[in-house]
Amino acid sequence: MIFDWGGVVTGPLLNTIDAWITAEQIDRDSYTSVMRSWVSAAYGDGADNPVHALERGECTNEEFEAALAAQLTHIDGRPVVPDGLLARMFAAGTLENAMLDLIRALRQAGLRTALLSNSWGSDDYPRHLFSDLFDVVVISAEVGMRKPEERIFRHTAALLGLEPEACVFIDDVAANIAAAEAIGLIGVHHTEPGPTAVRLTELLGVPLA
Repeated sequence: MIFDWGGVVTGPLLNTIDAWITAEQIDRDSYTSVMRSWVSAAYGDGADNPVHALERGECTNEEFEAALAAQLTHIDGRPVVPDGLLARMFAAGTLENAMLDLIRALRQAGLRTALLSNSWGSDDYPRHLFSDLFDVVVISAEVGMRKPEERIFRHTAALLGLEPEACVFIDDVAANIAAAEAIGLIGVHHTEPGPTAVRLTELLGVPLA
C-alpha cells in the first residue's frame, strides 16, 4: 500500500492554500497565474521548471521561495516576503484522522505501507509519526525523483520488496495515478476518506469502511 501525503493523509491542499491566501491577503490572481503555469509544465511537456527543481531536490527551499515570491503580490500591491513562504503556505494543513486510522488498520492486517510524496519543503513533515504509519518512506527531494516519473514508483515498490503489480497506490492527482497504473500498480484516486476506504475494502477484502 503506497500513500501520497498532501491531500491524502492531510486534508485537501486547495483548502490549505486558500486559508493561506486569505490570511496573508495574497492577490489570488497572481498566485493562480504562476501556479497554473508551473504545475501545467510539471505535468505537461516535461520542461524543467521550479516545481521540478523543488520536488527533485535540485533547488533549495529558499531558492524556490524567492522565485515564487517574485511572482506574487499582496492585495494592496506589497511584495510577498520569501523567507518561510513554504511553511506559511501549508501552515493551515491538518491531518486526516480517518486516513491515519485506515493506514494503521492496513498494517494491523499484515499489509506493508509506504509513503510516496512529492515534497514542497521536505523539513516540514511530522516525521515522528512515520514509524507508526509506514514501513517505507520515499520523499521526492531526498531521492532525486518525483511523481509521475516511472522510476520513483519502481523505487518505492522495490523498497517494499514487491513488484509494481503487487502494489496499490493512493493519490489525489489523476496524472500520478495514470503513471502508476501504466507500469502495473493498482491506482486509487483519492477524493475523500470514505470512498477510498470503500475502494480499498473492495480490493483487499479487509474491512475498512
